[in-house]
Amino acid sequence: MISTITAATTTTAATSASSAAAATTTAVSSADILGYSLIAVVALIVFLALKEILSSEAGKNSKINTFINSSNVAILPLLFVFGAVVLYKVVTII
Repeated sequence: MISTITAATTTTAATSASSAAAATTTAVSSADILGYSLIAVVALIVFLALKEILSSEAGKNSKINTFINSSNVAILPLLFVFGAVVLYKVVTII
């Protein structure tokens, strides 16, 4: 019975220690956010360019047509990130 209580206490202490470690590693600076937003904007430009370039070949190849139709799955979230970045820049300038 005593060993069961000790094991439960050790597990609780380990869980709270890992929670504290997770809380300290989630800090993100504004420089990191700007770096990630640059990656998102470049990815958005690449996806939009690929969709536009490959749209001329869509009728010839079904795999290209499938890629063009499913590329919106990547484009829409990146578009939202782009809008958030623009909004952030506007708010910080004003």
